[in-house]
Amino acid sequence: MNRNDFSVESSNAFSIVIVNYKTPEITKICLDLLRQHVLNNSVQIWVVDNYSADESTDYLRTLDWINLIERSVSEPEAGHIAHGKALDVVLQRVETDYLFLMHTDTFVFDKNIFPMMLNRCLKNPKVAAVGCVEQINRGTTRTLWRFSSRLFKHHFRRLKTSIGLRSREPKPYREVYLKSFCTLWNCKLIKQHGLHFSMDDRVPGYTLQDRMTELGYAVETISPRKIFSYLDHIQGGTVAAAGGYETTHRRTKMYNSILKRLAKSDSKP
Repeated sequence: MNRNDFSVESSNAFSIVIVNYKTPEITKICLDLLRQHVLNNSVQIWVVDNYSADESTDYLRTLDWINLIERSVSEPEAGHIAHGKALDVVLQRVETDYLFLMHTDTFVFDKNIFPMMLNRCLKNPKVAAVGCVEQINRGTTRTLWRFSSRLFKHHFRRLKTSIGLRSREPKPYREVYLKSFCTLWNCKLIKQHGLHFSMDDRVPGYTLQDRMTELGYAVETISPRKIFSYLDHIQGGTVAAAGGYETTHRRTKMYNSILKRLAKSDSKP
């Protein structure tokens, strides 16, 4: 399968799932773009509304080209727990071998991202998942600075602990877990081993990735430079859209900036 091959045969191998929670503006942008790119290729799009009960829920109910699931809960759930449970609802229902996880703040501009990632799995049946371990493309300079500073902090904290000084727990300096803003999972393998996305109180998919790796399956990573040549992602965009950050927070500013850019793009003839 080459870069320009987005056949019905390849698209039938996967479905797409997004989870909505009170993000009407970006949910509409996300779905409008997906409709342009994959609807004519018979790709099933699943949307789980996590008890939003707002205008985003009303909007989703008007779409006859998505598979909408409306979740309701009797007790409050932490955000990441609710997200993981929503993914598991779709995992149980989907019939395709592969499932793309996407966020409502993920905006796909090049449909070839789907065959590009799917091809990684089709070439090797032992690949459990394909994705990126970074949520934004920082570029070479910022990436090197981030890695080196985290490496220094990690070893500095370990040194303090080893000589008996009080210190925070050393954090991993290298990202290893795929981020679910755009990740392709082999559902057939997940179901075969009786696993799920939400298996504990960690971020959905993290424990699953550990378990699949322990079972001998591979996880393929795509560089930020490559994956962000196909899409945009607002880091923390779903939280910003739901009012989870202060108006002066950098992620809120990033969210508003990207929305303005998208609005200008849509207004061009």
